[in-house]
Amino acid sequence: MLLDDASAEFHEFFERHYAELARLAHLLTGETDAADDLAADALIALWQRWDRLRAADHPLAYARGVVANMARARIRSAVRERRRILLFWSRSPEGTDGPDVAAVLDVRTALARLPFRKRACVVLRHAFDLSEKDTAVALGISVGTVKSQTSKGMAELERALGARAVGELTTGRRNR
Repeated sequence: MLLDDASAEFHEFFERHYAELARLAHLLTGETDAADDLAADALIALWQRWDRLRAADHPLAYARGVVANMARARIRSAVRERRRILLFWSRSPEGTDGPDVAAVLDVRTALARLPFRKRACVVLRHAFDLSEKDTAVALGISVGTVKSQTSKGMAELERALGARAVGELTTGRRNR
């Protein structure tokens, strides 16, 4: 079966970028299974607009933005669901103990504690090595916002993990 040009281009885009988009979704949500679903859903959305998107200057940046927006929506939905569950269970007469706080925070836990925009900026800048400009395009925000959100996010990670651990994460990654 021969593919038309648009189908062939999209297939090539899919093959080249699916794993990266799934990794982005995983780092933003912390959920492996959800990451694959989000990447697939984002690519379906891209396919539906592929005729217009394939002529764009930066279709990958647009794809990252779609993944980020879908991840944000998933996180918000999960938070609302947790609140509903907590509300339901808080009506029971039995009390519950406070949460079991882990002695050591790993990077994913610390990232999950960052507000979405800070997390997205830190992940795109440091895990994906995107420039400030590319990060801004992917998230639909200004370069100045990327700079401030990345800086604030890294400061929060340093407080949670320690400056040495964060330094090892950012310098160790670049030395690979």
